[in-house]
Amino acid sequence: MTLDLVLSVLGPYDLAALALLLVAHLATGWRIEHPGGRRPSVTVMMADHRRAWMKVFLTRDVRIFDSQILGTLRQGTSFFASTTLLSVGGVLALIGNPSPLTGAEGLLGHAPELLWQVRLLPVALLLAHAFLRFVWAHRLFGYCAVLMAAVPEDRADPTGPRLARIAGEINVRAAWNFNRGLRSMYFALGAMAWLFGAAALAVAVVTVVWVLWSREFRSEPHRFLMEGREG
Repeated sequence: MTLDLVLSVLGPYDLAALALLLVAHLATGWRIEHPGGRRPSVTVMMADHRRAWMKVFLTRDVRIFDSQILGTLRQGTSFFASTTLLSVGGVLALIGNPSPLTGAEGLLGHAPELLWQVRLLPVALLLAHAFLRFVWAHRLFGYCAVLMAAVPEDRADPTGPRLARIAGEINVRAAWNFNRGLRSMYFALGAMAWLFGAAALAVAVVTVVWVLWSREFRSEPHRFLMEGREG
């Protein structure tokens, strides 16, 4: 599958919709992670709470609760990593044999198989990106667990605050990678609309952006977190 062959089955509207998908994915992620100080996103505000968590953890005598929370976070990343890996395999299998989408009993008509293969590629790439983000987030949460275990119980030990601060930053990076993986999953679902044409893809991309934006900046959790900051 050469670039010339791929471009031969895509019209200008397809290319425009594909460009919209790419720009929307990058721009939405950047804006969520760099929203500015006046109206921060849920992701940014939760990062502050993760750092605060490590400060409180430093003063706790019994730390079983903290290990349970971190274990739950690792389980979540492991679940999504497994799910995306299976999804990538399914999409790649469909790319290798797109006959269910074509032919007399196909879902999407008699267009060339190459067209459906090309339109499924963004889905596979986005899911693969999500998988890699989840795997890295899982590993970072593991690093955070090791750092938390290394924090001495003696509160007078000068290494405690430094290790707790590093653990907090690693925790934040893990959460950001997890959120990036989730966003890629959202856009992968939107990219599936390309099977129904360029217009469907454009509508799906706008819908995904609206969903992500509203959850980060217009949701009830955002309002509660903002009240906590202002209070």
